[in-house]
Amino acid sequence: MHAEVVAIGDELVSGQRLDTNSRWLSAELGVLGIPVAFHVTAADTLEAGLDAFRIAASRADIIVATGGLGPTADDLTRDVLAALAGVPLEQSPEAVVVIESRFARRGMPMPESNLRQALFPAGSREIANPYGTAPGIDLDLKVAGRPVRIFALPGVPSEMKLMWETTVAPTLARLLPEQATIIQRRIKCFGAGESAIEAMLPDLIRRGRDPLVGITAHEATITLRIAARGRDEADCHAKIAATEAVIRAGLGRLVFGVEDDELEDATLAALAASGETLAVGEAGTGGRVTSLAAQANHRRIAVGTSGVFRGGLVAADDGATDAMALAEQARTTFGGSVGLGIGSAFPTADGRTALRFGVATSTGTRIAEHVLGGGPDLAASRAAKAALDLVRTFALAARAPT
Repeated sequence: MHAEVVAIGDELVSGQRLDTNSRWLSAELGVLGIPVAFHVTAADTLEAGLDAFRIAASRADIIVATGGLGPTADDLTRDVLAALAGVPLEQSPEAVVVIESRFARRGMPMPESNLRQALFPAGSREIANPYGTAPGIDLDLKVAGRPVRIFALPGVPSEMKLMWETTVAPTLARLLPEQATIIQRRIKCFGAGESAIEAMLPDLIRRGRDPLVGITAHEATITLRIAARGRDEADCHAKIAATEAVIRAGLGRLVFGVEDDELEDATLAALAASGETLAVGEAGTGGRVTSLAAQANHRRIAVGTSGVFRGGLVAADDGATDAMALAEQARTTFGGSVGLGIGSAFPTADGRTALRFGVATSTGTRIAEHVLGGGPDLAASRAAKAALDLVRTFALAARAPT
């Protein structure tokens, strides 16, 4: 069984927006053991959509598409699929009720155009969308006597991912020739790149391994996804535990969490375990560290855990702001036992730009430098994470037995 991923949208083919959906779907299909042979991106026209789906149906058993399910005239995926199947579009009364109720709950009038989202190719099945007004489409085709299954999902990532997880992935798992339980676990890492982490885990990330381990990167956070197939949940968990132990042994403190953990959560948890609190002063990261720490602190308080973040101050990046001075100022201002300072950006000897981080406590200090890279927004996000990770590793080292 092979799959193809089709992304629909003028904004994608024109380069105005990056197609992250196809990458994510390919990784998810791989976890299920369904290899992806092609990615196709098509414009918002009937002709382009028909070409894309006809070619995909000629060479793939499974097609997963995103985009083109909105209410406007250029949202043509439903029309394309009806033409491909040679059937008319039919309105689903159930879908109409769901769409109308969403607008009613918001106290907003529903534009007539939204009724387009209740149209489905005759004989297809609706994929419920808990987050939005665009249901997905599940369509069976016969191509030269061969069955082809098409799943069309909205282009909004949050909607697409939830619909995949609740409907499409379980459906595909049932279609696989060998029925099995599939369980996934995500291990989060920071402090090394994809290639470096792969080199530290020899033979762990390869096709055909059981359990399968995939690796993805997002703003310098590395996620190792373990996917185990087994007779039952216990069998899967045993496989995952053995592989996770290898990962943790190989990567050590580069591993900061699992599943939905974020680096800022791990940093505050490490401080809490040592009875410490955090105050932040930043110039070169423009408030990003303070924002991340505040969000993580809110999550801790929301689940009944004590707060750790005391507050943050943001200084202008005037080219001369000192990291250690900011760290001490933040400690004094907010009463945190640990102060984190991010100084002004400065040029390095080799012509690049860097930031200096400083950590101040009552018993000592630590200074580190971080070279910026990856474009302005990405560079700032990576720098904020690197600063938080400096505090995390500082706290872990303070707790380590001597």
